[in-house]
Amino acid sequence: MKQVHAQRSIAILGSTGSIGRSTLEVVAQFPERFRVAYLTAHKNIDLLLEQINLFRPRGVVLHDPANADRLRSLVNGTTEVLEGEEGLLEVAGRDDVDIVLSALVGFAGLKPTLRAVEAGKHVALANKETLVVGGELVMRRVREKQVRLLPVDSEHSAIFQCLQGESIHDVDRLILTASGGPFLGLEKENFASITVAQALNHPTWRMGNKITIDSATLMNKGLEVIEAFWLFGVPAEKIDVVIHPQSIIHSMVEFVDGSTKAQLGIPDMKMPIQYALTYPDRPVSPHRRIDFAALREMTFLPPDISRFPCLPLAYHALAMGGTAPAVLNAANEVAVQMFLDGDLAFTAIPGVIGEALKAHSPLQLFTLEDLERIDAETRRRTRNEFAITFS
Repeated sequence: MKQVHAQRSIAILGSTGSIGRSTLEVVAQFPERFRVAYLTAHKNIDLLLEQINLFRPRGVVLHDPANADRLRSLVNGTTEVLEGEEGLLEVAGRDDVDIVLSALVGFAGLKPTLRAVEAGKHVALANKETLVVGGELVMRRVREKQVRLLPVDSEHSAIFQCLQGESIHDVDRLILTASGGPFLGLEKENFASITVAQALNHPTWRMGNKITIDSATLMNKGLEVIEAFWLFGVPAEKIDVVIHPQSIIHSMVEFVDGSTKAQLGIPDMKMPIQYALTYPDRPVSPHRRIDFAALREMTFLPPDISRFPCLPLAYHALAMGGTAPAVLNAANEVAVQMFLDGDLAFTAIPGVIGEALKAHSPLQLFTLEDLERIDAETRRRTRNEFAITFS
């Protein structure tokens, strides 16, 4: 007999980005399980309008008021249109939402994700910066509200799957895999001439610009180390990174008895998205399977921290504790955008972040307001002070 599932309403924060688009593909496969309640976008009105016509959400949010006014005229009252951060917070906490998928980019994801948790929503988290910046605040409220916060990042989804049926006390090591990005084989002396186009040419994944640059610097893996620390409660010295160019093993868990579990799959974000949305079920889906005979080999390398110093910077920020990871994140976001804009060299990114961390005395007890203040101050100082040193 076919199992009947109650249809759940989902709000997708960041529906026009790569994760948001993949989420809508997953949702479309399971109309009996999910109904799209709300969609949000930064400024891509054309794609958002297509999504409105396909999924008929109750409401949408656009970041810019002028864009929101334009969209209101296009939908002509058929769909509620909200705007700005206020709109994001509103839909993240509405009573007619069961699941919030947070796929916003950067620090902007923190407050809406926290709002969803406060409202008792289950959260599928694709915005790693939320836990990098506010992990202590978010996870405390997750426990207090007794909601599920399920990871969408392929690496953390892999660890979560490997831990099913296991005790966290039996974990000896979490092993996050990394593709190595586009510059895995590039000699250090050639890094100075790296262009934006080269850095955006990821060999395995197709992602937004910011996360693609983070992958090229290995900062993405550093942020994932901090995220894993908060998600799984494992100390930093038990979280390792290994380069795995084929991106077939998405991460591993090594246990105290010496055995290791790995989660494998084709590089496709729709699989971890589906697992987060349908957990604990595994409904049949058409995702591609691994052809092991064609794969032939899987290789592993240690990360070269002399060429990719952003990774040890993330471990350093985690060791500093408190608000230091928030500074790491803010300085990185500014430095990456400056590189994308042509105002900073690729090799200057870690130096700028290092200067921001040096200048910060972390608060060990802090509020959301403290994080907002530190984030804003770090962004200002990064652009006006720290980056100038490397210009």
